[in-house]
Amino acid sequence: MTVKNRTNYRWFIAGLIFFITLINFIDRSAISFVIAPLKQEFGFNDTQFGMILSAFAVGYVFMTILGGWLVDRWGPRLVWPIAAIAWSLCVALLGIAAGFWGFIGLRFLLGVTEGPHFPAITRSISNWLSPEERATALGLGLVAIPLSAVMGAPITSYLVADFGWRTMFFIISSIGVVWAFIWYYCFTDRPEDCKFVSPAEKKLIATPSRMHAERKQATIDWRFLLTHPALLANNIAYFAFGYMLFFATLWLPGYFLTQHNLNLKSVGWYLTIPWLVGAVFLKFGGILSDYLYRKTGSGRLARSHLIWVSQLLAAIFFVLLSFTTTLGPSILFLSLALGFGLMPQPAFFSVNIDVAKEKAGTAQGLTSSCLSLGGIIGPILTGRLIDLTGNYQGAFLLLAAITGVAVIAVILFHHPDRERVRAY
Repeated sequence: MTVKNRTNYRWFIAGLIFFITLINFIDRSAISFVIAPLKQEFGFNDTQFGMILSAFAVGYVFMTILGGWLVDRWGPRLVWPIAAIAWSLCVALLGIAAGFWGFIGLRFLLGVTEGPHFPAITRSISNWLSPEERATALGLGLVAIPLSAVMGAPITSYLVADFGWRTMFFIISSIGVVWAFIWYYCFTDRPEDCKFVSPAEKKLIATPSRMHAERKQATIDWRFLLTHPALLANNIAYFAFGYMLFFATLWLPGYFLTQHNLNLKSVGWYLTIPWLVGAVFLKFGGILSDYLYRKTGSGRLARSHLIWVSQLLAAIFFVLLSFTTTLGPSILFLSLALGFGLMPQPAFFSVNIDVAKEKAGTAQGLTSSCLSLGGIIGPILTGRLIDLTGNYQGAFLLLAAITGVAVIAVILFHHPDRERVRAY
């Protein structure tokens, strides 16, 4: 198909977004698969290793808002590949790190350099996809998050086993650099400026908002971004999402090891089940959200109701999980809880575009900072509850309660269709 009549290049861009998100999450979580060799070589205890892991979230929350502003100011074509090269360098440097503070510093810098990632996703989708396709495209990109948990363990384990943990960091760091050059060549901030986009596809992409936007010159209305009820409710709900995501990433292996007495190899296989279910639910959530939007034109129905219903179901299944002691039902309830918990993620991103389109990067930066706060607070509270009770029941119930608060906030205040004209 020639450039003249091709109408699917925007989905190639969405594919590039999926790929770098997959690499991004493998890069940030790779250190979790080398706990044993790092402890053996450097003598780290569990508290020290927990601080090393948490340093990422501290750096991440520091940069997400600024990263969003940079994306809105200079565009994802420039900012994103620079960030990808920078975080890849941090990953490579982990391969030569020595000592506790060396790892702390590099993990902090890794969080800083990955800060622009989600704002860049949001801004790119905002520029390249119409409102009827955004959640679907976001679902394609974001499904890389659970898939990275499925793929990351065998990839990093294989590299560590055959080449050692230092070489593993060197190898995985190279992929982000290659992507950066491909992205810079293939992507433009304005799809109408891209030589690979046909006139027919430009019509599919075009929206009234783009025709009237003064993108780089416009100032940020911080009061609007910080006080709009829909954005506030979106951020509260995304904090609960972040709490759940970091909980699942960091504590589920320990749950199966201690509560079900599985060996580490079995844990790795069992965990693929809930993460694969989460990937399916997340992708379906994006498709469903866009379907409802096309049919009704209502952001409240297509975004808000999808978010609170999904999070309510996730909370219910986490409660059921907390009272379950046998392996089969635990896998079932965990899979459904994680699946419904991940399902609304494309809708979260779509709301930032719907409500604050021309500053979608900054809006997503604010939202991602709430996820980072969940990543800082969640592991600490979970560990404390496990120390106090000796089991995971209290941790699951607290997770369900936080998710329930998010449900209430979305039901009461999440109305993305209101003041929509401000976004255009």
